[in-house]
Amino acid sequence: MVKRYLELRSFDEAIDLLKKTFPRPEKTEKVPVMQAAGRIVVSPVYAKYSVPEVNLAAMDGIAVRSRDTVGAIDANPITIDHFSRVNTGNIVPPEFDAVIMIEDVWEAGNDFQIRKSATPRQHIRPAGEDIRESRLVLPKGHLIRPFDIGALVTYGITTVEVLTVNVGIIPTGSELVPLGARPAPGQVVESNTIMAQVYLSQMGAHCTRYPIVPDDPDLIRDTLRLAVKENDLVLISAGSSAGTRDFTESVIRSLGELIFHGVAVKPGKPAMLGRVNDTPVLGLPGYPLAAQTVLREFAAPLLESWGFAPAPRYPVTVRLAQPLVSDLGFDEFIPVFVGRIGDSIIGAAHGKGAAVQMATVKANGYTHIPASIEGYEGGTAIEVFLTTDPGSVERTIILTGTLDPALEELASLAQNEGLFIHATNPGNISGLRALTRNACHAAPLSLPAHSLHLSYEPLISYNENPDLAFIHLATMELGIVSRDGLDTGDLPHARFINTRKGTPSRSILDDLLKREGINPAQVDGYLQEVHGPQAVAAAILNGFADAGMCTSGIATAEGLRFVPVASEDYELVVQKEMLNDPRISTLVSLIKSPRFYAILQKKGGYDLTLTGTIRELDYKKNVSALLPGNLLER
Repeated sequence: MVKRYLELRSFDEAIDLLKKTFPRPEKTEKVPVMQAAGRIVVSPVYAKYSVPEVNLAAMDGIAVRSRDTVGAIDANPITIDHFSRVNTGNIVPPEFDAVIMIEDVWEAGNDFQIRKSATPRQHIRPAGEDIRESRLVLPKGHLIRPFDIGALVTYGITTVEVLTVNVGIIPTGSELVPLGARPAPGQVVESNTIMAQVYLSQMGAHCTRYPIVPDDPDLIRDTLRLAVKENDLVLISAGSSAGTRDFTESVIRSLGELIFHGVAVKPGKPAMLGRVNDTPVLGLPGYPLAAQTVLREFAAPLLESWGFAPAPRYPVTVRLAQPLVSDLGFDEFIPVFVGRIGDSIIGAAHGKGAAVQMATVKANGYTHIPASIEGYEGGTAIEVFLTTDPGSVERTIILTGTLDPALEELASLAQNEGLFIHATNPGNISGLRALTRNACHAAPLSLPAHSLHLSYEPLISYNENPDLAFIHLATMELGIVSRDGLDTGDLPHARFINTRKGTPSRSILDDLLKREGINPAQVDGYLQEVHGPQAVAAAILNGFADAGMCTSGIATAEGLRFVPVASEDYELVVQKEMLNDPRISTLVSLIKSPRFYAILQKKGGYDLTLTGTIRELDYKKNVSALLPGNLLER
């Protein structure tokens, strides 16, 4: 029987073991200064010569002896006959100690007349003003930045000695296919080692990515044996779990020492560390988020302890938009998206799951929940580490509700305007709740076409003062989607996938079944719920269901057949005062723009007659009419 993680090391213990067991390899290299950005200086760097080496003119004008100008005033101009014409950057002859700007002199034949005396060193860059010969340019341990390169070149430095480390990265798995190949069912594109190579290269490491090794312990052993000879650190991707085809642990044991296998961290529990010929061998889990966690929290800190530049991260305190649950006893790292709403910086988890790479693609930060904490209540102030420019927080729009491909197109247009849309898809009701708590800027909702009253009651129950604006994105056809063109009468004989109660598609389905005299109990899967129309399409594509309800746009995008039965409005709902927010006003302009109209028209499945119109729900529950007239010229 396979023994699975008999002894989980704590996160802190594992990091401590990693750093203490493997001191920095004493390896350096000289690199051309043009290739030195991002590298760490091994020893102090000194200027080869003074800059400037001689006195230079700082202005266009004439170089003079300052003593010849004493007493010059408007009432008593002085004629200068001993001078030298100079331009900015010219050498000032040694006999002169000042420069008078050309606009402060008047020609007098072959001489110049001045009306103001000059002071010694006036408008002169003295020799060594920037730096003197043999003075320190960069101290030991300095991270060389692009602007440093210009200074190094200026001071005569053509090469620098920097820290170097070689990292070998081994992808394993018979199911892997290389970059550029389309995976067949049961296969995946090998991406973890590509990510690791790029990530560690940014820290200054030389990374070698070995060819994909199938699940064969002998082949893995041969590759590892070679890698530890050629590198100072080796990463093995996948094979670190405890399945029947996970061989990393046994291979490490056969060649050296296994230090630990299993860490109380999520995602990333299968992480392992071994030593082969005094070289650290770090096992990365196969799931992408788990691999990212081990790479960021183990491999990167080891390189930092060896003197390499830390991977950039920017701490910021945020207010949690909703409760965040964690398992006691595990250090957990969770992707988070962050944006400013009013006076608060809001953070919300972007979902969990070690295999869901889009969580980190869509998130702009992450948080660390220590093992001693079971989570945080909504509204708690926590620390988040941003993975993007901190200024992006002010340009972020958080959307929570029901997502549609139309919103993805809007996000793309917003990006061109310097705005970043972070959207999650928990459904209408959760979106309304988030809007009530000021946990999002806007809630995208799917509502019964041209009749919002069916959806107002849940909104009003969550919002004490529902003073809202509804920005119309599109009216969309809603219908039965399937691979085979199934219609209403086919539902009792098909596997169905449903949406949640309270959604327009669920309400329309119930009305449809009632009208056709079909008992919901006759529909296999009626009680099987997913949280949105995109999830319905995914379930059908993956063979979990035969039919469901979604929009024609989603059906077309996924290559599924569609039978229309009704329509729904897709609205972006905001607190009314949010219309004055520059980010939202920009979003409204984009919704009204010819570009957005043309994109949705090309995609098909959208009625754009009223796109861009805005109606309001006031505190008396009065709704303004949905009428055309707010559209920009197409």
